[in-house]
Amino acid sequence: MKILLHHTLILVLLMNMLSIVNSQTKTHVKIGVILDMNTSIGKMTKTCISMATRDFYRKHDNYTTVIRLHFRDSKQDNVQATSATIDLLKNVQVMSIFGPMTSAQADFVIDIGNKSKVPIISPATSPSLSPYNNHYFIRSAHDSTLQLKPITELIKHFSWSEVVFVYQNDEYGRGLVPYLSDAMMNIGTKVMHQTVIHPSASDDWIRAELYKLKTMQTRVFVVHALPDLASRFFKKVDETGMMEEGYVWVITEVLTSRLHSLDREDVDSMQGVLGVKSYIRRTKEVNEFEKRWKQEFRRGYPEDEVTELDMFGIWSYDSVFALAKALQKVGNEVNMTFHRDSRESTSDLDAIGTSEMGSSLVNLIRNSRFKGLSGDFHVVNGQLQPSVYEVVNIIGKGEKSIGFWSPENGMSKTLNGRTKDLKAVTWPGDTHVIPKGWENPTSNENKLRVGVPAKGGFVQFIDANTDPQTKQVVVTGFCVDVFDAVVGALPYAVKHEFIPFVTPDGKKPAGSYSDLIYNLSDGKYDAVVGDITILAKRSDYVDFTLPYAEGGVSLIVPIEDERKSAWIFMRPLEKELWITTGAFFIYTGLVVWILEHRVNKEFRGSPGQQVGMIFWFSFSTLVYAHREKLISNLSRFVVIVWVFVVLVLTSSYTASLTSMLTVQKLRPSYTDIDEIKRNGESVGYQEGSFVKDMLKGMGFNDSQLKSYSTFEDYDKALKNGSRKGGVSAIMDELPYIQVFLAKYCNKYTMTGPTYKTAGFGFVSFIPFRIRFHSWL
Repeated sequence: MKILLHHTLILVLLMNMLSIVNSQTKTHVKIGVILDMNTSIGKMTKTCISMATRDFYRKHDNYTTVIRLHFRDSKQDNVQATSATIDLLKNVQVMSIFGPMTSAQADFVIDIGNKSKVPIISPATSPSLSPYNNHYFIRSAHDSTLQLKPITELIKHFSWSEVVFVYQNDEYGRGLVPYLSDAMMNIGTKVMHQTVIHPSASDDWIRAELYKLKTMQTRVFVVHALPDLASRFFKKVDETGMMEEGYVWVITEVLTSRLHSLDREDVDSMQGVLGVKSYIRRTKEVNEFEKRWKQEFRRGYPEDEVTELDMFGIWSYDSVFALAKALQKVGNEVNMTFHRDSRESTSDLDAIGTSEMGSSLVNLIRNSRFKGLSGDFHVVNGQLQPSVYEVVNIIGKGEKSIGFWSPENGMSKTLNGRTKDLKAVTWPGDTHVIPKGWENPTSNENKLRVGVPAKGGFVQFIDANTDPQTKQVVVTGFCVDVFDAVVGALPYAVKHEFIPFVTPDGKKPAGSYSDLIYNLSDGKYDAVVGDITILAKRSDYVDFTLPYAEGGVSLIVPIEDERKSAWIFMRPLEKELWITTGAFFIYTGLVVWILEHRVNKEFRGSPGQQVGMIFWFSFSTLVYAHREKLISNLSRFVVIVWVFVVLVLTSSYTASLTSMLTVQKLRPSYTDIDEIKRNGESVGYQEGSFVKDMLKGMGFNDSQLKSYSTFEDYDKALKNGSRKGGVSAIMDELPYIQVFLAKYCNKYTMTGPTYKTAGFGFVSFIPFRIRFHSWL
């Protein structure tokens, strides 16, 4: 017995000595982890990464490289995530970094990883962050564009011809927009509208947007948002009555996979919603790991409620295995330090340097494949490859699987793809009737009441008349053509009637354009179509479409022909040059006289004759008619220089005058509206236009302003001018000016600065309650 005990102690001692020696030969590799530690997904991922590290080296205790984790909290902030990255690279010198979790944070960190040659392993799903363009970025989740195949197959399966896309306004949401439009186009489905919601948007703003969506005929909505925003959004969807029969809501992968993180009341507001997510088989290994994970989560976060383990946690677990395998293949021979420039660093980024191991390590991670907890964990060129997507229906407290999608089998009820159908769906409104995806107004009571301005002139844009026999309103013009083209492009019928804005007797306009806007806001019309300019003060009462015509306000003034001026011979030279030339004529004559009158008899005589000689000699050189003989060499030199100057001057003058007399020179009569105001002259404007208020704001009084209703009135007023009861200029919007000048281009021109406006737009009414809350 003593001998056995003695041998046992020796064996234990030897094992301890071997373990000490073995531990001394292992190389510890520093790995950084950047997570949002106070979020449920951050806590879940941290637990999974820690467990993966222990599990891997428990299975591979003979490996000579061991991961040592260094955690940092990004605090849900882009700048904080970047700061944590710089700290890990500069001060800790990690060889790789897990995270960050969000696309917005990863956008900054990936650039730093490329610069320092350190692999960044992140589940950021935005397609704008491409592993193909960023060699040191490994996406440990599916690219969000990969889910478009099952989504479009779902849309195609139910034969919906149009959808509305609602997405989050950040790096995560915006990246999917162009890909979704292309994917829908490939199946013949139109994206009828896109609603962009900022993560910090107020609930009242979301409600106002939903009311706009409710007025549309399309009833199929694809929502791409993170859980925090989506929970608020779907509560408002339910409140506005858009979670009822006839509506269809489809959510994307991240939100579907994170439904368990939402509160019960949030899930209650999403009853009948469809979603897609990556499918992970519930194998024995996954179930056992989930049990251990829950125990580990309770120990790490005893005050938190244990959530469910989702695919992002499982992918992060497998990513640790992929990194550990790659580190072992790299081995110990690679230097685990950073190469830094010996020169003084001017910033923290310069002080980081570049990793010696990074270039060897990244290639092993970017292309790896093994059987992991998630199944076939296959990374190609830095991108985790997809396998099967699951289609779920939110019912009751959770979700129900209604089918699957795979690249091989497409959409099917089961994984084997034998049944090309889906299980029964419970749609919003607790119905099993498949929504048709749109609504079509059928009764005359649903006619859209469209107000149109009525005026006698400018019929090229809008003209409303009532047929005396049929009593039908006939509306024509460019604005109506645009409206008809828009309505005609819609895949459904929009019944509407035009109602002219006229007095009760129907003979003249009932007011200005602003009066028409106020009538719309009072509920007398549903919309207004016409040459309505988009103005900020009008937007306080109504909502405008995007502009469909050029904006801006400028002046129309008469043009003058310079050739008809009696003083045209003076125009080749500027006034200052005329004065300078005359002064040099006198100066040259005086200099020559001073040099010659003592030695030359021709420059002598009475004082009057000498003064005459001074003027005569200098001016005679203009046509080379001087006959006086010069004796002094200095005076000859002066005359030579002067004659050369005269030659250049006369040649330039002759050329300029010839050009003026042979080429038509048209110039505006005024180039500045302030000049008209200073002279007390009149300015015209279009009757009923907001331009009158602009002119008053510039300092014009009512006596200087005159309104006109036709282009012919414009012509007559400009022709008469302010002195004969007309105006010196017309101020109007660019579309009217272009039409007017097309007819009277030989008499008038546009001049002065162009005051920018937003252009013409169609108008609809915003309920005051919605508008008021949207300001909060």
